[in-house]
Amino acid sequence: MYISETKIVVRYAETDQMGIVHHSNYLIWFEAGRTDFIKGSKMSYSEMEEEGILIPLAESSCKYIIGAKYEDELIIKTWVKELTPIKVEFNYSVIREKDQKEIAKGSTLHVFVSKSFKIINIKKNHPKIFEKLQSLHT
Repeated sequence: MYISETKIVVRYAETDQMGIVHHSNYLIWFEAGRTDFIKGSKMSYSEMEEEGILIPLAESSCKYIIGAKYEDELIIKTWVKELTPIKVEFNYSVIREKDQKEIAKGSTLHVFVSKSFKIINIKKNHPKIFEKLQSLHT
């Protein structure tokens, strides 16, 4: 199973009055991790979109374990938990690099849709793209 790693350094603007990262930033970091994960399959989000495949977010969750702070160096680990011809679920683990502690974890569920937002079966309609994603999942 392929796990991508995306490095993030917490910016001051990402923190709140309490000096910790505002919770809304984690979903942005998950997206950065997902983008890097897709690149690991030798394609990009843009290439998928050019093929007429969109993967909108259907569900998201995040468990906050320890607050990240300004200038913390983080690693977003991303992998596929489940892949079917119509959906993909990504899991994430946010690790503080200096002590290797997991500070948050989460998941996002996406559906494969056409540009008209109709659910599509990518295994049937785009078998090469499905194979690339599947090769990272197994």
